[in-house]
Amino acid sequence: MTHEREITEPVDLCRPDGRLNPAAVGWSRRPLHRANLRGWGRAKRWEYWGVVTPTHIVGLVASSLDYAGVHSVYLLDRRTGVERTTEAVVPFARGTVLPPVSGVGEVRARGGGLTVHVDQRPDGSTIRATAPGIEVDLVAPLPPGHESLGVVVPWSTRRFQYTLKDVGRPVRGTLRVDGTAFPVDAGESFAVLDHGRGKWPYSARWNWAAGSGPGRAVQLGGVWTDGTGSTENAVVVDGRLHKIGADLAWRYDRADWLRPWRITGDRVDVTFHPFHERVARTNLGVLAGETHQCFGHFSGWAATDDGERVDLDGLVGWAEEARNRW
Repeated sequence: MTHEREITEPVDLCRPDGRLNPAAVGWSRRPLHRANLRGWGRAKRWEYWGVVTPTHIVGLVASSLDYAGVHSVYLLDRRTGVERTTEAVVPFARGTVLPPVSGVGEVRARGGGLTVHVDQRPDGSTIRATAPGIEVDLVAPLPPGHESLGVVVPWSTRRFQYTLKDVGRPVRGTLRVDGTAFPVDAGESFAVLDHGRGKWPYSARWNWAAGSGPGRAVQLGGVWTDGTGSTENAVVVDGRLHKIGADLAWRYDRADWLRPWRITGDRVDVTFHPFHERVARTNLGVLAGETHQCFGHFSGWAATDDGERVDLDGLVGWAEEARNRW
């Protein structure tokens, strides 16, 4: 088990010289870190919204890797298994807007026939995106008392990452696919936010799983945090976050990604049952990556701070492995 400090007041991620601020290392229940990254090179900034509805799964990315903005709009039709992906690589991330504090201000990205626009306010976020044949018009309210997991992962004073994972957000609105409208009902649909800001090593690998359902959600990570003294693991019950300070063991078949995944450790015993595999590959020389993101259902349990085992059966979401050179 780790012994991470809970941060309860706003804090700058970096010192004036651009190195990691020691006071920023820890975790929080709401967005408190200001990503005052300085300099060019190795800095990564992104917003990812994943939305699960009874009929579709949506993934929206707006990002800046300094020398490139990498944006995407992804849509999976859960009934047919048909995927649609529009991607854009924008030199030097021109026109990309990514604010330093999660939940405050606007996120904007454009290029290659797609747009992503997120308006963040204290009461929630409006999420809009367009791509050929696709229009996304959603609202993800921020319920009173709803908590998210913010964590700083310190590899060194020069390499570090602030991640905020907000799971189990209600979402409502409309998806339009080739002119056909699909209502998104907040009672049956959930959104997940991955807000990332930091300075990464050139080569990186991570696991990530997120599952949501009525009154429960789970957030699990691995590999990239191992050995740093920080973890990004938590279970959320009725909006209350229970931080799990333990590195987890991930077991899955890289020859058959649709076989069940096992994620276990102190306070966690989870099986993930995929129903669809998404493969994303990028190879632009200096920038390359491969992600296997499987969508599916969860079973098992995770324990709260007081030891109560929360039943995770039926939660829907994803588990992934990502490998990047960036």
